[in-house]
Amino acid sequence: MRRAYIIRTERTHPWQDMKRSSATSHCHTMTENSDLPFTSLLIDGQYYPASSAKSFSVRNPYTNNIVGYAASATSQDCTNALTSAGRAFPSWEATPHSQRRDIFLKAADLVSTTRYKEKITKAMREETAATDSMVFMNIRRVGEQLKDAAGLVSGLKGETFASALPEGYVVVQRRAMGVIFAISPWNVPVILTIRAVAVPIICGNTVVLKCSEKSPRSQSIVAELLKEAGLPPGVLNFVSMDRQDAPELTAEIIAHPLVRKINFTGSDGVGKIIAAEAAKYLKPCVFELGGKAPVVVLDDADMEKAARAIASSTVLHSGQLCMSTERVIIQRQISTILIPALIKLLSSVKAGDPLTDREAKLSALFTEDSARNVISMIEEANAAGATVLLGDVKRDGAVVQPHILNGVKPGMRLWDKECFGPVIVIAVADTLDEIVDLANASSYSLMAGLWTRDVNVALGVAARIRAGCTNINGPTVHVEPQRGYAGLGGASGYGHFDVDNFTDARMVVVHPSEERAYPVVG
Repeated sequence: MRRAYIIRTERTHPWQDMKRSSATSHCHTMTENSDLPFTSLLIDGQYYPASSAKSFSVRNPYTNNIVGYAASATSQDCTNALTSAGRAFPSWEATPHSQRRDIFLKAADLVSTTRYKEKITKAMREETAATDSMVFMNIRRVGEQLKDAAGLVSGLKGETFASALPEGYVVVQRRAMGVIFAISPWNVPVILTIRAVAVPIICGNTVVLKCSEKSPRSQSIVAELLKEAGLPPGVLNFVSMDRQDAPELTAEIIAHPLVRKINFTGSDGVGKIIAAEAAKYLKPCVFELGGKAPVVVLDDADMEKAARAIASSTVLHSGQLCMSTERVIIQRQISTILIPALIKLLSSVKAGDPLTDREAKLSALFTEDSARNVISMIEEANAAGATVLLGDVKRDGAVVQPHILNGVKPGMRLWDKECFGPVIVIAVADTLDEIVDLANASSYSLMAGLWTRDVNVALGVAARIRAGCTNINGPTVHVEPQRGYAGLGGASGYGHFDVDNFTDARMVVVHPSEERAYPVVG
């Protein structure tokens, strides 16, 4: 039975909460007799159990049944992974760009095979209770991601220019940074794991990947895929760890002198803690954190198209995406048309068990605590004057049905904080200035949407919305592969998953050869 490790990442709970014991992550001594899958550590190209022989259980968020076990890495395991990455770096950085590219292209071919499609489907359904749409999105997109990453080798080039010194010469090179520490989450386990490792690796870096404790098997498939495609040992090391060990071990990894940069996708709460740890050593980070995507709908918009896009981006994966539509700001004249259209669309969407109920288009939230938090946010907003237009304000375990609320305002937690559930909050305004102010009334700055038929108005309003990406007449769940997406600071993070962020621009100045006088010594 193949072994594999995992690392935990939560989108909604800071590390302090990770220290609490949880029924969803029970650490125990590894047993050889279990018929359930076991996810191992991958260090220096070899699969290992934890050096302490400890593992932890992984549970399906809908049934709460144990669906697998994963190795619980120790401090020594993490050090071994970092040492392996450091040892592999010089030769990988020197590997010709064409060879790096070919590995990723081979991985893209492999992931399109029935074997890998079945692996991804089974792991995601069991670990994350993924619906067919989420499984399909991960399988379809991952091949494209790998090809996109392969194409980035063309951007690994520098520049030359004349020196300020007479007859001098300057060369600026794009060089790999070294060992990158990557942390990716459970909610889109394959796509976001590829994103966390692909750009750093194609740029010539080596990576230690910490996965989420919720989806170790799903994320370990990425390491397996790249290994099979020919990635040399040590270039990608995969570690998993029990929730209670994650704060201390993550801090140790960040502190390790081999680590040059950290990339993290997850909650802004955990992002702040990682940023604070990295700041102790002045290590740079790339963060893609939470979202509270606003969608602005102006009175000339195509109401039918807007309603469908908003509804889809709100409830896809039960709203557990950083790009999910969470706030809808409507020009008053068309509010009586759009709001009933949204209610009608989402009234037909049911959450449940996607494996046994074919009518269930949505699955459970990732924990009962998450579902409890979503309901409490709705209850607080309702008590503060918001109106529940759709939904029962209840949960069934970790299952929450779609909800729509009107009259939610800045200052309410449901407006101010990422909900991470199938919930739309609606605000109605009159003027463009009021609409833009409401769209920007948030500490999040990841994605936004804008619906209007007037291209001039669209470009003008979009320029005023503070978001890393504003989609005009389209869903907020969309990203352009050439640029990726990231926030503009604050609760959505900063930086991009691109060549510039995972290489150093190193300048070489060639001085003129003639004799010259130097200060002090002549």
